[in-house]
Amino acid sequence: MKTLIIEDEQFAADLLADLIRGVRPEAELVGVLGSVEEAVEWLRLHQAPDLIFCDIHLSDGSSFDIFRQVEVRCPVIFTTAYNQYALQAFKVNSIDYLLKPVKREDVAAALRMYDESRQHYVAAGLGNLQGLLQTLQAPAQRPLRSRFLVKAGPSIKVVQLPEIAYFQAEDAVVFLVTHEKKRYIVNFTLDQLEEQLDPQLFFRANRQLLVHITAVREVKPYLKGRLYLLLSPATAEDVFVSSSRAAAFKHWLDS
Repeated sequence: MKTLIIEDEQFAADLLADLIRGVRPEAELVGVLGSVEEAVEWLRLHQAPDLIFCDIHLSDGSSFDIFRQVEVRCPVIFTTAYNQYALQAFKVNSIDYLLKPVKREDVAAALRMYDESRQHYVAAGLGNLQGLLQTLQAPAQRPLRSRFLVKAGPSIKVVQLPEIAYFQAEDAVVFLVTHEKKRYIVNFTLDQLEEQLDPQLFFRANRQLLVHITAVREVKPYLKGRLYLLLSPATAEDVFVSSSRAAAFKHWLDS
């Protein structure tokens, strides 16, 4: 059984590899990839493995971006530390998942499911995967926000969605930045905010920035297929979209 691991945390990848070998000593690990970009390139250049273990949140975006860019003709078992909404989607679409921290019994159960379903995967599994992507992307099923309550000195202020230019992560703090250059701390991670906001209005440009479409002033091609963004208001640091996210970003901007 040839297995590919897509996981950006080295410790988690090593642990998963050890668990797989412990349950299936004959398993051959053909690669460990840490980003969307790496995974897309690997899958385009190599024959599909028998099975992929794939984390949802990678160093340069969501693992679902992989499946938008390249056809994956093998079973996928997702790993996640995130919310119950995603877990329910996996159940509905009959694709197994492992909830972090991953345990030996979880891997064993997932591999038993793989054994039982692999004969029918090409016929049924790919449709399930596409259904999963559609379910996770469907705006109607997301708890979309229209405003945020933020602390402004001794007061509480309501910030409406059209006022927001972007959310920016700095160290362990996430700031809401308005078009008027006001900055407010919000008690959410960018991953959490992605799930709460309309994907037609907000795009995860990189690990530090979740951008409202009205904040994008100009887009310039950059080295190695990346995009350089000019935002309003401007950020202190240069903003780039990786080559693996560039096509999705341009589609979002033009849709």
